[in-house]
Amino acid sequence: MSLQPHPLLVVDDDRANVESIQRTFEKEKIEVLTAGDGREALDLLRQRRVGVVLTDLMMPGMSGLELLRAVKTVSPETEVILMTAFGTVETAVEAMKDGAWDFVTKPFKRIQIVKAVRRALDQQSLVMENLALKAELQDSRRDRSIVGNSLPIRQLLDMVRQVAPSLATVLLQGESGTGKELVARAIHSYSTRAQKPFIALNCAALPESLLEAELFGHEKGSFTGATARRQGRFELADHGTLFLDELGEMSPQVQVKLLRVLQEGEFERVGGTQTLKVDTRIVAATNKDLKAEVEAGRFREDLYYRLNVITIQLPPLRDRKDDIPLLAQHFLTLYAQKNAKKINGISRDALTAMLGWRWPGNVRELENAMERAVVLCRGDMVVVEDLPPQLKDGEPDPRQIVIPIGTRLEDVERLLIQETLTAVKGDKRLAAQLLGIATRTIYRKI
Repeated sequence: MSLQPHPLLVVDDDRANVESIQRTFEKEKIEVLTAGDGREALDLLRQRRVGVVLTDLMMPGMSGLELLRAVKTVSPETEVILMTAFGTVETAVEAMKDGAWDFVTKPFKRIQIVKAVRRALDQQSLVMENLALKAELQDSRRDRSIVGNSLPIRQLLDMVRQVAPSLATVLLQGESGTGKELVARAIHSYSTRAQKPFIALNCAALPESLLEAELFGHEKGSFTGATARRQGRFELADHGTLFLDELGEMSPQVQVKLLRVLQEGEFERVGGTQTLKVDTRIVAATNKDLKAEVEAGRFREDLYYRLNVITIQLPPLRDRKDDIPLLAQHFLTLYAQKNAKKINGISRDALTAMLGWRWPGNVRELENAMERAVVLCRGDMVVVEDLPPQLKDGEPDPRQIVIPIGTRLEDVERLLIQETLTAVKGDKRLAAQLLGIATRTIYRKI
């Protein structure tokens, strides 16, 4: 397996040095990105993958050491090489303990810096190839709980695979029923923490007093009913992933404590005095507009920016209608097995009704509809009468035709012509224009 090497990112506030290095590596046929400071470099890293970061150690605003730590948080597989003067070599050596690949001292020779970067790129390519092979192996074994092949879902899964290996906090936003917990589990399973615990908590399901104890645990006697010490979700998810659903429902008091964990990685149990440290990756989800909640004073601005490192927007089902037949069949198989019923498929009228519905409850609503259909189905195929009333009474989308897999090509052609003629009220000339064929072909076909 050969992977295309990712570009080199050169970071220095000395523009002349940046341009000199850029010319050197362009001669080596290596793609070069440039940034004048650490913040600009991080913005580039969030937009695309980078193989190696070559950064000056001493820069205003964000130093090379601070950038190193930030890079290893956002993109752990990216290698970092530090450029340093002779007087700061000890600092550079110390930085290698924080994950730096190498350092070069100024003034450096062309051959020296090219050799260091090429070695780092080779290492990064090896790491990426290893990760790709592992992902491919996991794909062959993993229960594919995210069902779909539409463009929005392919883009979503690509984003999941890209952010999963990092340590960055991920914020999932989308309507209720779009599958935020499934996406959170996918992020965990593609991450380096896949063998560690995945712990989920719905923040809206508990009152404030219980939510705090669930998150951070409690000591014996800390409140009425606390008869023994109990670990919280953060402790249970140590070295793993904690999924916080409906995060927008948190009270301001709990928000303050969550912010401290995100900043410092430490907390105390309710009623306790011992400070506990954890290494827990946070994936949060909400169906609220957190930015609007911040503006309304209901959500802390500093917590919002801590959570909003990487945001993934989940598409509603109405924007991925291509996936409806696949999802419907998936849930049909699932609930037919659970109810010990032999059901072979879904009728065309039933699929048409499902494609014509807007699904305000998204995938969760579709799942419930298919469970109901399986229970009510009397034959070996789900028909439109088995669906919920709102789907039966709704108007099908006249712009769509559902064609079952396995239909003969001549039958597909006949159906497409017939339905198009119906849509244009028998106007054969207009139907031919819509279908991209000659009018005489319409006459011949019918």
